[in-house]
Amino acid sequence: MNARRIGGQKPARGKKSARSKTPGAFPSRDDILTFIAENPGRAGKREIAKHFGIVGAARIQLKKILKDLSEDGLVEKRQKRLIRPGDLPPVFVVALVARDADGELLGEPVDWDEEAGPAPKVLVLTGKAKTAQPGVGDRALIRLSEADGGAEAEHAGRVIKTLEKKQGAILGILRERTGNKLPWLEPIDRKQRELDVDPTDLKDAVDGDLVSVQVTRTGRYGAPRAAIVERFGSMKSEKAVSEIALHAHAIPHVFPAAVEEAAERATPVTLGKREDWRQIPLVTIDPPDAKDHDDAVFAEPDEDPANEGGHIVYVAIADVAHYVRPGSALDKEANLRGNSVYFPDRVIPMLPERISNDLCSLREKEDRPAMGVRMVFDKKGRKLSHSFHRVMMRSAAKLAYAQAQKAIEGITDEKTETLVEGVLKPLWAAYDALKAGRDAREPLELDLPERKIKLKPDGTVDHVFVPERLDAHKLIEEFMIQANVAAAETLEKKKSPLLYRIHDASSPEKLQSLKEFLSTLDMKLPSSGGLRPSIFNGILAKVKDTPQAHVVNEVVLRSQAQAEYHPQNIGHFGLNLRRYAHFTSPIRRYADLIVHRGLISALGLGSDGLPEGIESKMEAIGAEVSAAERRAMLAERDTIDRLIALWMSDQIGASFQGRIAGVVKSGLFIRLADTGADGFVPASTIGLDYYRYDEGSHSLIGDKSGETYQLGDSVEVKLVEAAPFAGALRFELLSPGRIAGKSRRKSTGTSKGPRKTIASRRSRASTKSKTRTKKR
Repeated sequence: MNARRIGGQKPARGKKSARSKTPGAFPSRDDILTFIAENPGRAGKREIAKHFGIVGAARIQLKKILKDLSEDGLVEKRQKRLIRPGDLPPVFVVALVARDADGELLGEPVDWDEEAGPAPKVLVLTGKAKTAQPGVGDRALIRLSEADGGAEAEHAGRVIKTLEKKQGAILGILRERTGNKLPWLEPIDRKQRELDVDPTDLKDAVDGDLVSVQVTRTGRYGAPRAAIVERFGSMKSEKAVSEIALHAHAIPHVFPAAVEEAAERATPVTLGKREDWRQIPLVTIDPPDAKDHDDAVFAEPDEDPANEGGHIVYVAIADVAHYVRPGSALDKEANLRGNSVYFPDRVIPMLPERISNDLCSLREKEDRPAMGVRMVFDKKGRKLSHSFHRVMMRSAAKLAYAQAQKAIEGITDEKTETLVEGVLKPLWAAYDALKAGRDAREPLELDLPERKIKLKPDGTVDHVFVPERLDAHKLIEEFMIQANVAAAETLEKKKSPLLYRIHDASSPEKLQSLKEFLSTLDMKLPSSGGLRPSIFNGILAKVKDTPQAHVVNEVVLRSQAQAEYHPQNIGHFGLNLRRYAHFTSPIRRYADLIVHRGLISALGLGSDGLPEGIESKMEAIGAEVSAAERRAMLAERDTIDRLIALWMSDQIGASFQGRIAGVVKSGLFIRLADTGADGFVPASTIGLDYYRYDEGSHSLIGDKSGETYQLGDSVEVKLVEAAPFAGALRFELLSPGRIAGKSRRKSTGTSKGPRKTIASRRSRASTKSKTRTKKR
């Protein structure tokens, strides 16, 4: 192995390099270059002099040779050390860009001179540390290793430290100046400096447009200069707002050319050795605007006399594994993205549209490959058996949730009138049985409706609404849950590597906080015995249809752990299931694709299953996809918050009815009743009293007056500020608080103004010295 391959490891102690000179003999240029090559990043002038025994006046000659080598481009100086162009130092930063066919991380040097050729691939070894492991998309500081890089990398290195991601392009609002002055960028990230913008190529951007720029000039004097890379349009459009979320959360959203080319080369699947399910009238039931359909369902009565009143349920899931093979460009990009990200008017898909919206989408009346599961249930909804199959299917119909619901209620259309008897009624009959099984299982039943945004054709907000929760939604949800359980049971039985979807029970700290809150409502949480979802459900049932219902649901949700992906099973607390894995959405979740591959390998359904040695990578992959899921959720939520803040920015001064959705030392979070919009009331603007935070009751309580604002209280507020960039709204309270022992005084909706004047607020702020956080 040559010096470059070894990574310039230092010769063993006590040994001299084969090229070291005898005392008194001055080394040649080649001798010096060889030493630098054997010790990249470690060879400075002092080390060279020591190695070759150069002392006294001879150091002047060495200095001249090193200068000549540098001017000739044969060596580079980095932090008082010398390396050859194209060599890697012993310690450097890599961007983790992919995984190889074995699931190992691959990185590229961040600081790489393109004139030296393409950046070399480095096999990144993470070790077995119990601390958080780096994943694709991260940056890491690594130490070059003598280990072999394998088939896909020239070098190997071990992680020293995972670093924060470094953003490239800067996102901001283009602002124009009058006269001949340069336009400038108002950065979205307030921590970044304002930048002058090159006016020669504005990409048709105008004042107020969202753009991305690259810095083209920096200097000690004068403002930095930047050039526009891309224009996203008016800040009032959904595309511009979601672009901020993509940038802020570093979500990959542009497919590399190699990935797009691989997707375009893919061809439709023929029947081959697959089972033929094309005569089974499977149907897809999705939102009306869904572009990809990755699950189809069918049910029929079980004719087996031993299972009287039972049902057979078929679930077919898009066979993504056929098209996305381990180690391929498509696979590496899917692993990097982790999941699709959903914004109000567009999707950032995990896979290119050729795969997600075409070849893998279970389109109506078109042959599609699928992974199918056939499940048999008794009349009480208990699963008696299941089996997995690799099939060819043909969707009999594409239905929307509301369309299917209306049909089963007797309001049919041209499509559903032929499906009611043979397809929809058997589906609902099977669901009735499965619902009985679900009720017996008693999963956690939180009632927290999700707000949705309806956009106008120009991408701006039309209105905010909470969609109706239909039995059609619940039917598909329960069928998918049962298919996921079947996948986990099969893989566990086959002792296959598996990413479980796990959900831990609440931590003691969260439970204690919940107990303290419930005590303020004269409710108790058992202090001993095994905690089950049914106990939480009992609490929720007590407050159903009461003013406290929403807030108790919120607090119970906050007391729960976060679900994640992991190869070690601890069960799913919320669903009250012993084993559970995500199998039903491989188009949009990488974890599901891993489960599909596991089934293919475990059941001998093809050669495109799990790669060799994947077991040791499962924990890291689970951590990556869990992080990607959280990243997507934050980006989706931030986009909705920003869109609503933009929508409400022209309603400054208007009053709204809302509810206290959160209480912290610095103030109150308010959720508006009609839109679900969230805003903040700073504690410094509430009343004339000093309001102290009571953690147990989730309240702010006036020191002198006892006036109380508690989580869940109904309030009237006035909008005083909207910050679209931050997705933040600021309110002032118009409602009085409750006084201990007295009921809340109802707001009449005719308040003259906020709870206190600006002057009194400033006066109190200048005289109070008690500590309290002033920012949200």
